[in-house]
Amino acid sequence: MALRPVQVNIKAVDHSAVGRFWAEALGWGVYDGSGATYTGPGVTNDGPGSGFVWPDPVTVCVDVIGVPEPRTTTKNRVHLDLATTSAAHQAELVARLQALGATPVDVGQGEVPWTVLADPEGNEFCVLEPREMYRDTGPIAVVVVDCADPRAMARFWGEAVDWTLHEVTDDHAAFRSAKGAGPYLEFLRTPGVKTVPDRIHLDLLPYPGDDQAAEVARLRALGATDLDVGQGDVPWTCLADPEGHEFCVLAPS
Repeated sequence: MALRPVQVNIKAVDHSAVGRFWAEALGWGVYDGSGATYTGPGVTNDGPGSGFVWPDPVTVCVDVIGVPEPRTTTKNRVHLDLATTSAAHQAELVARLQALGATPVDVGQGEVPWTVLADPEGNEFCVLEPREMYRDTGPIAVVVVDCADPRAMARFWGEAVDWTLHEVTDDHAAFRSAKGAGPYLEFLRTPGVKTVPDRIHLDLLPYPGDDQAAEVARLRALGATDLDVGQGDVPWTCLADPEGHEFCVLAPS
């Protein structure tokens, strides 16, 4: 049994506008899983280019879900880092993103070589300076999760998903698909604790033929807890990891 991260789920009051922003930001399109352009009731799905078929073995897509509640002022504890290939590319990307509606934000980063921005509904993300380790990730370099204990997160997520653990220290843990492609998933020791539900979370998918209920039971045994976010009767299961980060286990495709 195994699970794989397949989507970054972003909540938005205007899912269509935020979905279009992220599609333009990443150089992607919107899709319905069969390669066709799609923006449906309550959801906008972003993925790479024409002909893309979800789920892909390594691509982590963006799924923007419409919700009635606006974002609070509390900083998200999950965000995206975008990759760049040169200083010029970084500057060009930041300028393009701002033209699309992104705004600079101060999260206490100080003088750093990356740029911190927020999407049109205030969700923070970073445009990284060129880094060799992210040269082949695609537009999303990292899905970053703030946490209190990266080693504990590495233990849980190392059992939860089938990605490879590349590094773990007291301050940082990093995973990537065992295929050595696509973005990284990183847990960073960060001050503060989780106090409100995040606007951003991961969706995990079982492999074809695997049992969703068995996977959920396995995660509970590892320390995950059931989560009610008002989802009602849906085909996915909402859980939280041992530090309270929300995630969903989707039905096998």
